[in-house]
Amino acid sequence: MFEALNLRALMTPANLRMLGAPVFIIMVLSMMVLPLPAFALDVFFTFNIAISVMVMLVAMYTKKPLEFSVFPTVLLVTTLLRLALNVASTRIVLLEGHTGPDAAGKVIEAFGHFLVGGNTAIGLVVFVILVLINFVVVTKGAGRIAEVSARFTLDAMPGKQMAIDADLNAGLVDEAEAKRRRKEVAQESEFYGAMDGASKFVRGDAVAGILILLINILGGLMVGIVQHDMDAGVAIETYTLLTIGDGLVAQIPALIISVAAGMVVSRVGDESDIGNLVIAQVFSNPQVLMLTAGIIGVLGLIPGMPNLVFILIAGLLGWLAWRRMGDARRDAAEGARTPPEAVALEPPAENLEASWNDVAPVDVLGLEVGYRLIPMVDKWQDGELLKRIRGLRKKFAQDVGFLSAPVHIRDNLELKPNAYRIALKGVEIGNGEAYPGQFLAINPGRVTGPLAGRETRDPAFDLPAFWIDAGQREQAHALGYTVVDASTVVATHLNHLILSHAAELLGRQETQALLDHIGKNAPKLVEDLVPALLSVSTVQRVLQNLLEEGVNIRDMRTIIEILAENAPRTQDPLELTSRVRQGLGRSILQSLFPGNAEIQVMALDPSLERILGQAVSAAGGEGGVIEPSLADGLLRHAVEVAQRQEDIGLPPVLLVPPQLRWLLSRFLRRAVPSLKVIANSEVPETRTIRVTAMVGGAAR
Repeated sequence: MFEALNLRALMTPANLRMLGAPVFIIMVLSMMVLPLPAFALDVFFTFNIAISVMVMLVAMYTKKPLEFSVFPTVLLVTTLLRLALNVASTRIVLLEGHTGPDAAGKVIEAFGHFLVGGNTAIGLVVFVILVLINFVVVTKGAGRIAEVSARFTLDAMPGKQMAIDADLNAGLVDEAEAKRRRKEVAQESEFYGAMDGASKFVRGDAVAGILILLINILGGLMVGIVQHDMDAGVAIETYTLLTIGDGLVAQIPALIISVAAGMVVSRVGDESDIGNLVIAQVFSNPQVLMLTAGIIGVLGLIPGMPNLVFILIAGLLGWLAWRRMGDARRDAAEGARTPPEAVALEPPAENLEASWNDVAPVDVLGLEVGYRLIPMVDKWQDGELLKRIRGLRKKFAQDVGFLSAPVHIRDNLELKPNAYRIALKGVEIGNGEAYPGQFLAINPGRVTGPLAGRETRDPAFDLPAFWIDAGQREQAHALGYTVVDASTVVATHLNHLILSHAAELLGRQETQALLDHIGKNAPKLVEDLVPALLSVSTVQRVLQNLLEEGVNIRDMRTIIEILAENAPRTQDPLELTSRVRQGLGRSILQSLFPGNAEIQVMALDPSLERILGQAVSAAGGEGGVIEPSLADGLLRHAVEVAQRQEDIGLPPVLLVPPQLRWLLSRFLRRAVPSLKVIANSEVPETRTIRVTAMVGGAAR
């Protein structure tokens, strides 16, 4: 009883469909080793012809190649079936061919007698022509199309993938639609790649058909004359006709399958099936039809030509042209009768009313690349730059203290092939060029010789550099150059720009996310500050002030505590920033002067310090205006002293009174980006200060 139930469960339609393909393949392989009766050969040959016709019709009615994605597998299976039938028919021809022309079944007999009239010479010629058409024309052309299509499809994959990602980032498609499109792009490349390989099956089948023909004729003659004592003429006629019938019954389905393969890979439009496309694009122009009818009619009037046939075809084409012109006039008349109001009430699809969906958000961080840099950012090609961008974004979060917006990458055909552009909120903040496969040899200032290569500048730090080939890496290292690959060049440039624009990357959303993150471990600390004492925008402004001067905000607990302590007395972001800097003084000095060594800094000349203090006091705060000539001299001297500090291996740090720190930091930042201005109140009592140079006076 249980066995009956199990058998009934196995015989479900789903299980039968799953078993169909394995059983069929096993049957085909069995035909190569097991003898088949003539009737079975008739059944399988007929089935082979039916399958080939069915495949060709499916190919004709397919609108997109991917709708028939199983075609490469079908091509393999049908080729295997034909070869198995050739083996089975060869066996029965050699075993039973001496008994008569119907020894291998009625199908082979019909193809040997009816199609070629029983003439062996005609049969051989027809067979060779079919093989040549299949092998030289159809299969070779289809294989070439598949090869080129596979190559261009693979080359276009990165651009298509990036276009899908761009639509997804812009909100034009959802995640499900993006996944479907990515899958379709991958399947398209796999299909054409499989078709490129599957075309070799048909080519091998044609070669095998010729070899089987020769083997059957020679083998049949030997068997008939030697084993069955047949007359040579009778043996030649009998076995040649059987062999030709066998070859034709296999080559005609092979030709049909090859034509189907050519139609699948050669179609371009995907809006209709092949029949409608041909009718719409070839027989729709009445001028073309009328000119063709005139040319054929004139040829039909030439004496000696088959006048009736030519004039009949010309008349048919002329009638078709007349019908097309009548349809065009009728459509034009119907369009003229349509009132303008009706047209206005039904606007075309492309003129639909604008909506909020048409407003695409601007990417906070964007990286646009030329087409030669696409492999560096294509995840399907294991782009190295993608890994580096993920790594630098993680390092940025660890070093600076908040998570920046993701970098949206897209290709831009308006850029040079090797160019890239980095944008912040839609505005370009950096650009450069990179050459995949080459290396950038950067001169850090201590090289011992030049290099042969493309001279350029390091895009991140503007150092002299050369683009060199991989074979010059060792030479560049030996000469003292710093050698990095193309992806590292772009990643370093991007990292440098992100760090220098960290304050702009900290928006309201990032600030709130940072507070929420701190609130998970210290909820009361955050609740007491926001919104009880300060708004999110004020906290954001304080954090941006810190980031603008290169101070990381990793110690958010200390920052929040200082803000909560001072917020009842002042709401001014500049004053709050100064208080926070004093609280973070130990961390700020540690980043500039690691360890507990003495602090070697620059200081203001006392007279200059007194003048600047008076300007700030007159302004009534940390602002103030510096007299132009004094500002010019101060700026020029600060640049010189900062450069001398860097030359002796010291960080350019200017120590000033607290009331001057904000004024001088803002004033000197643009001229000397590496200069750090710190207040006396920010220096911990445990650190020893030594002034190495004076700004505005003689160096000490």
